[in-house]
Amino acid sequence: MYFYIRFMIMRQIIVLLILSISTLGVHGQFWEEMPSIPTMRMVHHEYILRAEKDIYALDGKRDNLFEFSKDQSLNEQVSFLLKSFVYQQRFQIESDSSISENAKYIWLRSVLELLQGYIGAYQAKNVQGFHLQELLESYEWAKSLQLSNQSVLPVIKKSTWEVSAIVMANLAFKQNSGMSLAKYELLLKDVQRHPENTMRIIRDQLDNPYADSIITAYAYKNPETIYNYAASTDALGQKIRGLKDPLVINISKLATMPTGRWFFPFLDLLYSNQVTIEELLPLLDAQEKYYSKLVQTQLLYAERKRRGDTAYALTSLKERLRAKGIELYVDVINALHEEGNPRVRFRKIDSLNAAELYYLAVLGEKEMYTSSFVNGVYPRILERLKSKYSDSILSLVHYDQYKKFIKMSAAYNTLDDFLRKMRPGKAEQIMRMFVDDLDQSNSMEDAVDVADSYASINSPVIRELMLKEIELNLAQSRKKNNVRGETIYFLLQQLFLSMDPTNKIDVSAKLGIDPVFFMPNKLLKDASGRIHVLQFFYGDKDGQNIFQAFLNQFRDGNWKITVNEQWAEVSSIKGTPVTIYSNRPLDETKDLDAEAQSALLAYLESKNIKPTVTIHRGHSYYVQSTIDQLPNSSKVVLLGSCGGYQRLQEVIDIAPQAHIIASKQVGTGVVNQGMLNVIAAQLRTGKDLNWPEIWKQFSVMFTGGHKEKFADYVPPHKNLGAIFIIAYQKAVEREEALQFN
Repeated sequence: MYFYIRFMIMRQIIVLLILSISTLGVHGQFWEEMPSIPTMRMVHHEYILRAEKDIYALDGKRDNLFEFSKDQSLNEQVSFLLKSFVYQQRFQIESDSSISENAKYIWLRSVLELLQGYIGAYQAKNVQGFHLQELLESYEWAKSLQLSNQSVLPVIKKSTWEVSAIVMANLAFKQNSGMSLAKYELLLKDVQRHPENTMRIIRDQLDNPYADSIITAYAYKNPETIYNYAASTDALGQKIRGLKDPLVINISKLATMPTGRWFFPFLDLLYSNQVTIEELLPLLDAQEKYYSKLVQTQLLYAERKRRGDTAYALTSLKERLRAKGIELYVDVINALHEEGNPRVRFRKIDSLNAAELYYLAVLGEKEMYTSSFVNGVYPRILERLKSKYSDSILSLVHYDQYKKFIKMSAAYNTLDDFLRKMRPGKAEQIMRMFVDDLDQSNSMEDAVDVADSYASINSPVIRELMLKEIELNLAQSRKKNNVRGETIYFLLQQLFLSMDPTNKIDVSAKLGIDPVFFMPNKLLKDASGRIHVLQFFYGDKDGQNIFQAFLNQFRDGNWKITVNEQWAEVSSIKGTPVTIYSNRPLDETKDLDAEAQSALLAYLESKNIKPTVTIHRGHSYYVQSTIDQLPNSSKVVLLGSCGGYQRLQEVIDIAPQAHIIASKQVGTGVVNQGMLNVIAAQLRTGKDLNWPEIWKQFSVMFTGGHKEKFADYVPPHKNLGAIFIIAYQKAVEREEALQFN
C-alpha cells in the first residue's frame, strides 16, 4: 500500500509539473530579458541565485539538477520549475511598476526567505523533494492574493502542512488579513498529520477556537491519553476539566479521583449510565470480585465488538484485567510449581468460572508456566463449562482472542484434545476461521500463531483442512492483486507443504532465506576461527546442580576447564577452537548470579567477543532475564526451560536469523545437557549443525522418561513461526527493492 500511494503521488506530481511549466511558459514576460537591476538591489538577487544553487546541491552535488528521486525525468522537471520560478520572481519584482521601490526589497527578501526555508526544512527532514513544486505554486498563489489585498487562507487550506508552515512563516504574509485564521487551519493540519501528538500540539495553542473540538474528538478515540492529561494541574488539564462533553466529564471525574485508575476500565459503562461510581466502590476491598467484574465487562465489550461496536477504554480494561489476573492467580499457582498435590497448588483458581480462567490464559500467556496451563487452567476451563463440548468456551467469550487460545493450546500440546471435544463439524469451522483474514491485521502475530500451531497439530484431517484453506486464501489474494495477502498465504503454504518430506521442498531455496535445516559451522566462527558459546545459569538449587553436571561432562581430553570467582570457560584443545562461557550459579537470594552474569558479559564486551551460540539453563521464570541479555550476534539459541517455545518472537526480535531450539512443555537438565554435548562435539569436529540428522541422534539418545520430555522440544527446522517471520521480512525487503528500482 505504501508503495502504491507513493507511486500515485509521484505520478500526480509529474502531471501537475507539466501543467505548471506550461502555465509559466505563457507568461508574456517570462522569456524577456531581465530589466536593469539597481546596484543597491543586486546583492539581493545574488543571494537568491545562491539559494537556488544551494537547493540543487541538496543532493550532494554542485550542479543544476536537484536529484531527490530515482525518477530522472521528475528530477529534471522539478529543477526546471525551480529555475523558472526564480527567474520569473526576479523579473516580476523588478519590472512591475505597481510594486514600490521599498516593496521590491521586501519581495526579494521574501523569495530568498522562501528558498532558505525550504533548504532548512529539507535538511531537517521536515519536507521531501516533491514538496518543492507544491511550495513554489503555493507561494505564487499567496503572493497574488497579497498583492490584491486578499486573504491567503485559501492557500493554507489547500496546501499540505509542510508547505503551509513555510509559506506562513514568510515575512511577506505576516500582516495578511487571513493570517489569524490560517494559524487555526495549520493547527488542524498538524493534528491530522500527527494524530499521536495531538495533545502536545494543542498544549501550546489552547486559545485556538478549534482547541475544544479537537480535544473532545480526541477523547473519543484515545480516552486513556485524555485521562492522563486531565489529571494534570497545568493549563491543558484545566482546559480538559472545563469541557462540557459527557465523555470528557466522566474522564475528568475519574482523573481527579485517587482511585480513578481502578475504575477507568469501566468508563464505557459509566458514560452510558449502566453503572455508577458508588456501585463500584465496594470492589476496592474485594479483589477477587473486582477481577470478576473486569471479566464481566470484557465479555460485554467483546459481544459489542462482534457487532461492530467498540467500547471506550477497551485497552485499559484489557491491561487491568491482565495485571489483576497475574497478580491474584497466575503468580500464585506458578509459585507453587514444585507442589506435588494439585489440589493444594490450584486451590486459588478453584473458585473461578470458565470465562475467568480463559482470560487468565490468553492474557497471562507469557507469565504462565507450562504446568500451570496444562494441569491447572486448561482442564478447569473444560470442567466448568455447562456444555460437554469444548467449543462452548469460545461462544461464551464471543470468540474474543480465540486465535490466541488456539495458539496456546497448540504450543502446550492440548490442541488435539481441544478440537476432538468440539461439536461435530465445529473444529473444522473454527480452524478455517483461524487461518482466514490474516492479511487484515496490522501485525504478523495472527499469521505467526497459525504457522506455530500447524507444526503442533497431529490430526491429518485438521492439517489437510488448514492447508486447503490457506491455498484458497492464496488464490483469492492473487485474484484481488492483494500483495500482502499473497505473500502471507504463499509463505504459509510452502511452510506447511515442507512439513511433509514426500513433497521434497527446500524451504530456504523456495523462500529465499538462509538455510533452516542446517547451520554452517563457518557461520558461527569469528575472524580468528573460534566459536564462542554463552550459557546462562541461575543461582537456585537446581541451577547449582546442573552447573556442576555441565562441567563434569567436559572433563576429558578434548576440553580444558578454567573457573574463576564468577564464571567458567570450557575451551576445546582439539579440533575447531570452541569456548563455552558460563556464569557460576551463585546465591540468587543475594543477586550474586545476576552479578556474575553482568561481569561475564562485561568481560566478553571488553574482549570484543560476540557469542554466536546462546543457551538458557534454568526454569521458565528466569528466561526473561536471559532474553533481556541475549546477544544479537546469536545464530543458535537453546531455550532450555519449560515453555520456552512461547518466547520465540522475543528471541527473533533480538536475533532475527537465529536457529532456535525450545520446549513446548517441560524443559529438563538431562535433555538440555545431552543436546549441548552433541552440539559442542559437532562444532569442535568442524561439522555443520544438520538439524534433521542431529534430531535423529537425539531421538536415539533419550530413552525412558526422558524420551517423552524430549518429544516436546521443537528443532529449528520445525519452528514454523520463526521461519515465517524471517521469510516475511525477506519478502518485504525484496518487494521494497523492486519498488525502488
